[in-house]
Amino acid sequence: MSELSYTPNEMMTVTAARNLKNGDVCFVGIGLPSAASNLARLIHAPEVVLIYESGTIGAKPHVLPLSIGDGELAETADTVVSVPEIFRYWLQGGRVKVGFLGAAQIDRFANINTTVIGPYENPKVRLPGAGGAPEIASSAQEVWIILKQSLRTFVSKLDFMTSAGHLTGGDSREKSGARGKGPTKVITDMGILEPDPMTKELVLTHIHPGVNVEDVKKATGWELKISPDLKVTTVPTAHELEVLRILNSNTAKKHGAVVTGD
Repeated sequence: MSELSYTPNEMMTVTAARNLKNGDVCFVGIGLPSAASNLARLIHAPEVVLIYESGTIGAKPHVLPLSIGDGELAETADTVVSVPEIFRYWLQGGRVKVGFLGAAQIDRFANINTTVIGPYENPKVRLPGAGGAPEIASSAQEVWIILKQSLRTFVSKLDFMTSAGHLTGGDSREKSGARGKGPTKVITDMGILEPDPMTKELVLTHIHPGVNVEDVKKATGWELKISPDLKVTTVPTAHELEVLRILNSNTAKKHGAVVTGD
């Protein structure tokens, strides 16, 4: 049997999807988080409950949404409630197990930026902004973050802190009043990073097949710590790749663009 061919983006999406389980209540961000969450729903976790910021609960989109206002979400949801109810009753009420977010920048303590690149007063790039990410990051039982790893995204200092991760490390998050465990996984196209139990600094705990540790270090804007028990993630199966590619293909046919392309 010939070895399966897959892209780093597919590896990242499949790895993230594998972490969701039946019964998980997941508050989903648009883009890569949505792709991974729906892949999990289609393959091994049909009873995962996907919540989107627009108030859709139990959404089962046939194609990936381009925004939280995509009609596909409301049409396929178990129910649609008001935005205040989503945030006050579901999120702030502690009923969301996983907050799944993307980011433009992340630092060593998993604080993220989705607001601007460059000085806030005169930015080089103005990003989509906070949306519900700050509330998700501070109230979900745990937070997962998915993004491609490079010196542009893994920075020593954020241009702007949009959503709190572990703040300055240690017990600083707990002292801030934020609830939940905060970020517990950062999934990238190179591996998985998890916070050190004491310092809360991100540590590389898993590396994707064919990726070199030195390359991961070079793609990180700080001196990255490596777990002494570094594991290698499992390659995507033919079925996982097929389902993901069909999902992306159907999305491209409807919207004219692939949400999760490389």
